Amino acid sequence: MKEYDIFIPLYYNDGRAIEAQKLQELQRLLRDHFDGLTFFPQPNEGFWTMAGVTYRDEIVIYRVITSNESQARQFLTGLKEHLKTELAQEEILIVARDVETL
Repeated sequence: MKEYDIFIPLYYNDGRAIEAQKLQELQRLLRDHFDGLTFFPQPNEGFWTMAGVTYRDEIVIYRVITSNESQARQFLTGLKEHLKTELAQEEILIVARDVETL
């Protein structure tokens, strides 16, 4: 099984808050596609450096788990490109991990 964490910024690059409706739509889409979802609503800070400049984001994390890795990868690859455009981001971080349930 695979676990995917999707790191979503709370602000556009110009400092405006991303609309709550967009976050709710993403939550609904993931829940419907994966038949479940874990949402970490507390804001987290993310930092990265590009071309010598350090950037900071406030993010929330959406987590899904699935046994259908190939379908999930295809879906999440398309979703990532959509979110980069929809949220006006250079990148959207999605982390995949192998998991085992007891």
